[in-house]
Amino acid sequence: MRFSDYMSEWLYSENGYYATYKSIGKGGDFYTSVSSSKFFGGTIAKHIISLIDDGFLKKNSVICEIGAHHGYFLADIIEFIYTLRPKLLETLEFVIIERFDALQQFQKNYLKESFGDAIKLRHYKSLKELKCKEAFFIANEIFDAFACELYYKGKTARVDGSEIVFDVDNEWVSEKAKKYHKDRGEIAIGYEEFALDMASACDRFEFMSFDYGEMQARPDFSIRVYSKHEVIPFFDENIKRDELFANSDITYDVTFEHVKDAYVEAGVEFIELKAQMVALVNMGILELLEILKEKADEKIYKQELEKVKILIMPNFLGERFKMIKFRKQ
Repeated sequence: MRFSDYMSEWLYSENGYYATYKSIGKGGDFYTSVSSSKFFGGTIAKHIISLIDDGFLKKNSVICEIGAHHGYFLADIIEFIYTLRPKLLETLEFVIIERFDALQQFQKNYLKESFGDAIKLRHYKSLKELKCKEAFFIANEIFDAFACELYYKGKTARVDGSEIVFDVDNEWVSEKAKKYHKDRGEIAIGYEEFALDMASACDRFEFMSFDYGEMQARPDFSIRVYSKHEVIPFFDENIKRDELFANSDITYDVTFEHVKDAYVEAGVEFIELKAQMVALVNMGILELLEILKEKADEKIYKQELEKVKILIMPNFLGERFKMIKFRKQ
């Protein structure tokens, strides 16, 4: 079996890891920026308002989250739009791209409980189903969840039982490895199709995504398993792959140059890659905290400040996570 098929089954099969609701935080397998602070979504809301004020987007644009999991991130964005510019909820349309029916239902219920009929919400299983004129696309930790092939010194991996064997000749994988100067590591599958689907879905858009990785490829393997806050290197000799399969998250560092190339080839303009810390500060997260400081008591402000520090401090999520941005116009 190709490793990419094995990883797809692990994550996306009927009983795969992402197919059902998973808790995030202390009781779950991992933390995310969304679970750290509502001000993550709040900062994106502030940015969306600035795109409308600057004339890049119209007031009736689509706000689309791809892979929304619980729906908390989009809910935070909506909540802050209501706080900062409530009239926009009357005109904006909200969309979630979510392949799993069970997660779609969870998201619908959560957003219905949160906002009732105050928002217009649609779901699609893929970008191929969406057609719109103007949109803002947002995703958090999506590119590390694409299936990948494993490559080592000219050979691509296959899975034999629970063993990883490097003995396959795959010209496409080898060409990508050569392009990104890798003699070993992960080669993501599907970035090109994803970029083309987004480019076809909308006439004019901005797309922003947050993930961990670097512009250039790592010189080694980064693939790893997250299980109950334990990080297990995939090639650890003591790893119990059969037990972890579909019961834990499997991920790797993103090569943002690959993401960039996929979008540029699809006719979408690459805007920038920045550390999450810099991106959030530039978009106004500290200004949002100042608004809170003026309106809330000191205890609440200090609590939220500590949560925001997790998002922007270099020793937490601020430096390792990156924001990549594209535009079609």
